[in-house]
Amino acid sequence: MPGASVPETDRRFMAAAIRLSRRHLGLTGTNPSVGCLIVRDDGAGPFIVGRAVTAIGGRPHAETQALEEAGEAARGATAYVTLEPCAHHGRTPPCAEALIACGVARVVGAASDPDPRVSGKGYAMLRTMGVEVVEKVLAEEAADLLGGYLTRSMKKRPEVTLKLALSADGKIGVKGQGQVPITGEVARGQVHLMRAEADAILVGIGTALADDPALTCRLPGLEARSPLRIVLDRHLRLPAGSQLARSARDVPLLVTAAGDADRARRAVLADAGVHLLGVEAFDGHIALPELLEDLAARGISTLMVEGGAFTAGEFLGEGLVDRLCLFIGSREIGAAGIASPVDPGHIPSGFRKRCEARFGNDLYLEYVRA
Repeated sequence: MPGASVPETDRRFMAAAIRLSRRHLGLTGTNPSVGCLIVRDDGAGPFIVGRAVTAIGGRPHAETQALEEAGEAARGATAYVTLEPCAHHGRTPPCAEALIACGVARVVGAASDPDPRVSGKGYAMLRTMGVEVVEKVLAEEAADLLGGYLTRSMKKRPEVTLKLALSADGKIGVKGQGQVPITGEVARGQVHLMRAEADAILVGIGTALADDPALTCRLPGLEARSPLRIVLDRHLRLPAGSQLARSARDVPLLVTAAGDADRARRAVLADAGVHLLGVEAFDGHIALPELLEDLAARGISTLMVEGGAFTAGEFLGEGLVDRLCLFIGSREIGAAGIASPVDPGHIPSGFRKRCEARFGNDLYLEYVRA
């Protein structure tokens, strides 16, 4: 396995860099949230002299910030970077060049960058200038947090996370009753954290009408990290008095609209501050692959789908789900409940279990596409 023979010190500091990179998930625009640590050892053991994560908005990159914090202490040190350092000139010089200029002796990298301007070139530049390079240390763990950037780079669409809350008997709600409590407060808090780390969150119009959700992050201190909210609504049925529309000027709201959507409805929602996105339809339904391409073109790398059974089924049926997150409560809903399109006993082929956890009394299962 990559990194299996890597010294424990390298694995330990890379794990710390990966944890640091999570700090700005959902805040770095089209750039990935990368973590970087500058570590030196003067004989008494390694210690951190510089640390940084990609800045909000995507610039500056983590490496240049960490090097600036380290100053002269970077000379002869080791840099731990969760993604291969960039090698191309843009608005600023490449990070590989900055590492060389600051005299870093060694670079330990995790995930590889699929961007053709970078892939392999950053490491090659470092090696040419005599910098020792160790690749793929905890690469899988780093790539997991960089999934949005990697998916958007390779597939030209956002990474899609489908989140479902299931009762103990595999139901996601009761028809006609709006939101039905399924999981406890701890699990709901975790969902809000997931929202804070996503670029956008999406529901279908059925869920928007039945539940009247806000789709914001309501964890204390993280309210400002609410993602862009998206509603699949080709006929523009979303009421102007809904929580989503009423808060559109505070938290951006994007509503899809077919070409034949009513002009008066367009005007009402636009007056409320709602942004409208034209979509194509196929067999009477929104063409999801094309929608995801449009969202990627807008800079969206991570999309969290919280829709109901129909929307979840559509994304699964199109093969567009990359990560499946199931929160399973302890109570049963019964025969009147709406069956989930997926449950632990019926996971779509091509997925593997990534982790299992407990949030309060609720079970959490996460699967990723292999």
